[in-house]
Amino acid sequence: MPEQGDDRVIVRFADRYLTDGDDLTTRHSFSYGAHYDPANVGFGPILAINTERLAPGAGYGTHRHSDVEIVTWVVEGALRHADSAGGGGVIRPGTAQRLSAGTGVEHTEVNESTESPLEFVQMMLASTHDAAPEYEQVEVADEAGRLLETVTVRAGARLYVTRLEPGDVVTVPSAPRSLVHVTRGVVRLDDTVLLAGDEARLGSVGPYDLSAVSGSASVGGEALVWQLET
Repeated sequence: MPEQGDDRVIVRFADRYLTDGDDLTTRHSFSYGAHYDPANVGFGPILAINTERLAPGAGYGTHRHSDVEIVTWVVEGALRHADSAGGGGVIRPGTAQRLSAGTGVEHTEVNESTESPLEFVQMMLASTHDAAPEYEQVEVADEAGRLLETVTVRAGARLYVTRLEPGDVVTVPSAPRSLVHVTRGVVRLDDTVLLAGDEARLGSVGPYDLSAVSGSASVGGEALVWQLET
């Protein structure tokens, strides 16, 4: 069950909804598909955070979206994508992709490799973009100990990535709401330890620190950080 505190909810990887198929598994942070909980339909404009694990060669055939921002971050492997707006290519770790579906777009997503598994995080937000579909891809610098900007999201939200080596501390500025989703390793949020797939949803907070675990159990980590305007 989620761990709750003052303006803070911690959701552990094992407590996220699970969709388990022959060639793919998904952990959902919010109500999605067959999983519906009226108390957990989103966080601000964020409607979905799905951790997808695809077997070699597996993927999703053509499907349609509209009125959402679709933001993708590859953790391991390579994701081949194509959409009806003309976007396409292969996304690997270190690249953030944003597809503003707008009035409607169809796309496909498959594991580029026929030998290795793929893991990626796909996030969907209620979009303010109501025109033709729009696409953006950003290579995020391979730097540790910083809060790094990624794609421009049309949803009253900003997405950052932070990579932390042992001893690193990154201060996240205040925001009306903030969400931290750990993608690799171990990240400490103030005094709370978050493992890969864990998530912290924060209400109106002042600046807070993200750090790597140090000492005898030194280990680094990586996290996606959403700063929300509402």
